[in-house]
Amino acid sequence: MIDLHLHFDGSVPVETVIKLAGKQGIELPANNEEELAPYLQAPVDCRDLNDYLSRFDLPLKVLQTREALAHAMEDVVEELYEEGLLYAEIRFAPQFHTERGLTQRQVVDAVLEGMDQGLKKQKTPGLETRLILCCMRGADNEEANLETIRIGSELIGKSRVAAVDLAGAEGIYPTEDFAPLFALAREKGIPYTIHAGEADGPESVKAAIRMGTRRIGHGVRAVEDAGTVEEVIEKGITLECCLTSNIQTRAFLSPREHPLLDLLRRGVKVTVNTDNKTVSNTTIDREFRILRECGMTEAERRQMLLNSVQAAFLSPEEKEKLADRIKAAF
Repeated sequence: MIDLHLHFDGSVPVETVIKLAGKQGIELPANNEEELAPYLQAPVDCRDLNDYLSRFDLPLKVLQTREALAHAMEDVVEELYEEGLLYAEIRFAPQFHTERGLTQRQVVDAVLEGMDQGLKKQKTPGLETRLILCCMRGADNEEANLETIRIGSELIGKSRVAAVDLAGAEGIYPTEDFAPLFALAREKGIPYTIHAGEADGPESVKAAIRMGTRRIGHGVRAVEDAGTVEEVIEKGITLECCLTSNIQTRAFLSPREHPLLDLLRRGVKVTVNTDNKTVSNTTIDREFRILRECGMTEAERRQMLLNSVQAAFLSPEEKEKLADRIKAAF
C-alpha cells in the first residue's frame, strides 16, 4: 500500500494526543480514547468543511514543542508500518507549530527526528517515508510561506524532506495569488504539489496546472468540465484522491457518486490516499475496500498503486524498486 496524501496533524492517533496533553498539562475535553475520539474524528455527515477542519484544533494545540512533534511523528510512522504500508509521503505546515517559540526549521528538524525514530523501530524493514512541507493560503503569511520554501531548499536532497505543497482555502485565496511562491520553488529546483479542485471547481485545477505542478491534491472537481479532464490527461497530471474525506466535506455525497473510478477509466492518473487518518477515521486498506464495493477491479487497484509509484517524490531508482514490490504483490 502507498499513501501520497497524508496530513500529519490530521493523523495523530487519539491515544498519542492524550499522552502529549498529559505531559504538557493541557486540559482536554475528555481523557479516554472513546470519549475524546469525537473531538478528533469528523462524523460521516459533517455540516461542512469548517466542521471537518475543527477536528485539527486539539492536535495543533498539543504539537507545539520539539518533544511533542517528534513523539507524534514517531507514533504516526509506527502505525503506518503496522498497517503494512510500503511508502508514505506525510505533509504538514511548519508555520502552524510555532506558537510556543519554535522556529519553522526547529519544527521540521523535530518532525524528521520522529520520522527517523519511527522507521528505526521496524521489526522488518518494509516502510519508507518522505516529508512534504505545506505552505498555506492566506492574506498575511507571505513571509512564513517564503521561510517554508527556504527550508525546503536547504533540506531536499539532504534529508527525508522531498517537496512542498500549497494547502488551505482555495476558494478564498486563489492559486494565482501564490505564483511568486512557485516561481521561487522552480528557481530552486523544489518539487511541489498543490491542493486544488476540492472545495473549488475545475478552474482551481486549471490554475494549479498553470503553476507547473505535476501533481494535484484532490483535483476531483475537474470532472465537472470535460476540457479540464482532457488537460489533466494530456499533461499527465496525477490526482491525489481522498475518497472518505471528500464525502465528509460534502464535495460528494456518497462513495458511488465520487468520480475517482470514473476518472481512472477515462485515463486520468488517479491515486488513492487517506488525507487524514484520524480525522477521517480511515486507513488505505479501508479506502480500497470502499472502492472494491463500488466496482473497482484488482487490475484497477494495481494500476492506481503503480500510479502512486510513478508520482512519488523519489528517484528513478527508488521508484523502480517500489514498483517491483507492487508488481510482486499481484
